[in-house]
Parts: sequence; C-alpha cells; structure tokens
Amino acid sequence: MIAAKPNTLVARLSAPPIPSVVAWSREYKGEKGPLIDLSQAVPGYPAHPEMLRLLGEAAGQQAMTGYGPIEGEPLLRKAYAAHLAELYGADLSAGNIHITAGCNQAFMCTAIALAGAGDTVALTNPFYFNYDTTLSMLGIERRLVDCDPASGFLPDPGSAEAALAAGAKMLAVVTPNNPTGAVYPPSLLHELFVLCRKYGAWLILDETYRDFLGEDYRRPHALLSEPGWEDTLVLLYSFSKSFCIPGHRLGAITAGPKLIAEIAKVMDNMQICAPRSAQVAVASAIPALADWRAGNRLEIARRADALRLVFSGLPDWEIGAIGAYFAFVRHPHADKSSSEVAEKLAKESGIVCLPGAYFGEGQERYLRLAFANADVASIGLLSERLR
Repeated sequence: MIAAKPNTLVARLSAPPIPSVVAWSREYKGEKGPLIDLSQAVPGYPAHPEMLRLLGEAAGQQAMTGYGPIEGEPLLRKAYAAHLAELYGADLSAGNIHITAGCNQAFMCTAIALAGAGDTVALTNPFYFNYDTTLSMLGIERRLVDCDPASGFLPDPGSAEAALAAGAKMLAVVTPNNPTGAVYPPSLLHELFVLCRKYGAWLILDETYRDFLGEDYRRPHALLSEPGWEDTLVLLYSFSKSFCIPGHRLGAITAGPKLIAEIAKVMDNMQICAPRSAQVAVASAIPALADWRAGNRLEIARRADALRLVFSGLPDWEIGAIGAYFAFVRHPHADKSSSEVAEKLAKESGIVCLPGAYFGEGQERYLRLAFANADVASIGLLSERLR
C-alpha cells in the first residue's frame, strides 16, 4: 500500500504563527500582572454600537441569505469608490472596486490573477508572512527587496529595481508597514511606481492600515492621479481594522476595470462572493462612522506616543520603526534568537509579541509589537517588565 501525501507546496510551510505565540502566553502565571497581548493586529477597542446595529439589521434580511455579485455589493463598491475618490482626489467608480473576504484574500486573488507557478514576485524584507506563504503555496518564487534598518526599514529603490530587472512580475508593499510600522513617503511610492512601469510589472500597494496614518498623511500618495495608473497599480484594503470587524472578513481591491474582471474569475472559484450582510452594513458605516474612525486614529497615535515614551527609558532596547499599528523593536539579547526572546517574554513577563524571524531573513534581533492592541495604561506597564 502506498500512502497518499498532501501537496508538498503546502506541507513545507510552517504552522500558522499566531497560535504558536498564543500557546506560549498560556504558560504565563500572572506574576507580573495582567497579560499584555501585542501579537495579532486586532483593534484594541470594540466596534461602534451603530456598526453592530447595522450588521444585525443587514443579517436579518432574507435577501442576504442568497449569493451576491462576485465583485461585491453595488452599495459598498459605490460607497468605497466615493470614499477613495474624496481621499485621493481621483476619478474612481464602482467599476474600480472588487470586494473580498478580507485583505488576505484580496492579495491571493490578485496574485493568482497576475502571476503563475514559476513566476517571481518581489516582497520587501521584512515581509508580511501571509504574503510569503501565499506565494509559496502557489508555486510562485519570491525575491526580497532590502529595507535597511538604518533608513527606518524603507525599501531600497535600487534593490527593488534589481528585482524588477530580474523579471519580477509584481512588487508587493505594505504601508503603513506590517511588521515594521514604517510609513512610505509619497515620493518613495512614486519612485516604486515608476520602476514598476519601466519594467512592465505591477505595484501592489496594501493600505490595510491607511486609516491610522497621522494628520500629516491626509493623502498618502498621488498614484491614482497618474495617467494610465490602471496598467500598473493595484490597491488593497481591509475594513477589519477601521471598523473593528475582523471576524466578518471584508477587504477590497482597487484596480482598473479590466483587472477587476480577471480577479472576478479567481473569486468565482474561491468564494463566489464576500459575506453579503457585512458589505451592506459597511456601505452605510463608511459615511456614518467617519468621525468615530477619526477619533480612533487619534487614540492609536496616543498609544504610539506611549510606546515611544516607554522605550525612551530603556537604553538597551531600540525602536527600529513605528507607525499606525506596529513597532519593530530591536531587543538587546544578541546571543538569543527572536523566538527565544519572544517565548521568554510571553511565559515569564506576560508580554505577547511576534519574533522578527517570522517576517523574513536577518530579522532575529527584532520583535514586532502590535501596540494598537493595548491601551495607554497597559503599554505603560512595559517599562518595568522589559528592564
């Protein structure tokens, strides 16, 4: 008898990282006080009551129990396009929008639509681990673009050009970045866009954390005003963070109508349509909860300031980059791996964070802290626990 075997492209992947870190935290005995969970990027405050009301109202509609349009509910596509058009001063319509079940699915649909097994996609180093594993299970090669800690983990255009010149079909970047928190300036994004256009590649710009940019970034870039942007640029987004509904799995792709049609082919074979009631609810929430979301942006900024204050008093630790939801912090334990440091912090100090090694090569000296998960008071407790 010959035993059947699973797909080797999947079998070679590590187990999902978040559960492994959460398992360490279960061994914490509480000696230092309450657990401070800075592991997974989830909102550290509840959804607005109006959001819950809208979700309940939509879920109770008989019409929502059937299949919906593959590209998404027209109400949400139109509302989100209008929101983006106002934000970026760009000419966008519902035809530029495809709704997905979360931003991870948005990336997977986009990757399948634009690249195939044996192709190469460029990712920054460090990278968001789900993007790396998505490419790996699809048989797509990846090439890493250097992000120098000395420059705040911003991608090096020369390294990006080398990857594109070598044949990468896509360059995928996240800003504000996961895991580092680094915010890519508009000038850098424009430079990457020009490079992708030069080599006939796609620039995939994940803006999941866009709504948590500081006041100076009202318009994160001007790429949607570039003539013919539809032939080079794809924007990704998640409604999970801004509306505090990660369990409802809702994301969006912004692209040219021709690419939206290609992505719909992928979506039809993957999920058919994103959850319908959440789409209808969010369509109403985009304008209705604008002030609430703006207030949350200020709260996240206060949490970032609290974290900066903590590390200003810890000379052996260093913030490599910080922004939006995350800080990428250099730990002082040169003789230990990032996993060893993170495990000890979870088990002995009740601080749950992710090892830098989860995000790429050469990141052993770093930890990712998802500070948006914790309130200012909890962040203040880190001072004593990290000494």
